[in-house]
Amino acid sequence: MYSLGVSRSFSAHHYLIGGDWGEENIEHLHHYRMELILEARELDRNGFLVDIVEVEHIMDEVTADYQGKTLNRLDVFEGLNPSIEQLATIIHNAFTKRLARFPLVGLAVTIWEDDIAWTSYRATL
Repeated sequence: MYSLGVSRSFSAHHYLIGGDWGEENIEHLHHYRMELILEARELDRNGFLVDIVEVEHIMDEVTADYQGKTLNRLDVFEGLNPSIEQLATIIHNAFTKRLARFPLVGLAVTIWEDDIAWTSYRATL
């Protein structure tokens, strides 16, 4: 099994809903670092798991959807508490769709929030 990781950073605002979390209920900014890990059983004819440049382009597209925005105001978070766990799941789903043409068997998204907390969502494909 082969694994390949690529990372990106972005900043976004959010505020927590559905409970009393003090200052977390007030809109604030986080600096996120995201790592995408792709898994495949075999390499392509060039000896690559995937074309990293193509994956970087897709990562730039995905992070642009969140950069500088308030997560609560995005349609994908409608009715959801915009926790890093939810963010990782939503971003994972975005990558699953955009990377469907690759023969991947697993995909994981790990997100660090201000270097103090992280979460990861992984699924087999």
